[in-house]
Amino acid sequence: MPDVLARELLLVFCGTAASAASARATAYYANPGNSFWRALHQAGFTPSQLAPADFRNLLGLGIGLTDLCKNSAGNDSEIAFTQGDVVALRDKFLCYQPKIAAFTSKTAWRIFTSQPLGKPAAYGWQTGQIGQTVCFVLPSPSGSARRYWDLAPWQTLADAYKRLLGAATAG
Repeated sequence: MPDVLARELLLVFCGTAASAASARATAYYANPGNSFWRALHQAGFTPSQLAPADFRNLLGLGIGLTDLCKNSAGNDSEIAFTQGDVVALRDKFLCYQPKIAAFTSKTAWRIFTSQPLGKPAAYGWQTGQIGQTVCFVLPSPSGSARRYWDLAPWQTLADAYKRLLGAATAG
């Protein structure tokens, strides 16, 4: 999947890796069971619900997309994440300096921070920064994580995004 990145974005969503459906469609969050696009609209990031094929349109809203692992696709359990993936992602955040990096699962956050998978991670704002970028962890929109789904953290993040957007358009 190609990164959707530009300098000084307000927000970049970061998943673990593209699903097999996304890789086939060459579009982020393309699996019909994934609620990413619906969540973006319901939480208030987008004025209407976008289709996966419209993923590049997010740049116009100050939003980018990337994944931790760019060399594999499939379920997280099928992918061998490496320290190189973590370093490459950290370098992207340092280069592009988005205001917020939103990890779309606890798994992505744990891998990025090298936390053991059994260690508890909380949704919401995280301590520490990547350069000037603050981090937020969201419940996974994947259909396979449906039992953990909660729109509330997405709405919290959308509120922060809208404040940044208002400040950017006022300035």
